[in-house]
Amino acid sequence: MLKQFLHKTFSAFMAVLVLFSTVSFTVEKHFCGDVLIDAAVFTEAQKCKMEAFEKEQSKITKKHCCKDELEVVKGQDKLKRSQFEDITFEQHVVVFSFIYSYTNSLEELPNLIVPHKHYSPPILIDDIQVLDEVFLI
Repeated sequence: MLKQFLHKTFSAFMAVLVLFSTVSFTVEKHFCGDVLIDAAVFTEAQKCKMEAFEKEQSKITKKHCCKDELEVVKGQDKLKRSQFEDITFEQHVVVFSFIYSYTNSLEELPNLIVPHKHYSPPILIDDIQVLDEVFLI
């Protein structure tokens, strides 16, 4: 029971680890001057109220106070996938000998039949040996 639970938990953990190590995403940040206004992961960052005014001013002054930054978090795109044919002959021998010895070392125990499993003993009210004063020497 515990072995199955640990195996399933470890398998799920490894699957999630592979999933998150291969996912890429972008973090978009909007600054107005040196102040961070908004940061967004899956959506576009909200612009500040000065953005519309800045567009009109940039035509005249060519100076921007707002800026957008994009941080790209790249996931792993090359996973090493080995095939069974890539293993050397010595590694084949070790794997097969381990599997053979492990499967043959386990023996099933026979089901033991307990003949008195459902037997309930009689209720003892008095200790008969003490009453009769008969003791084993």
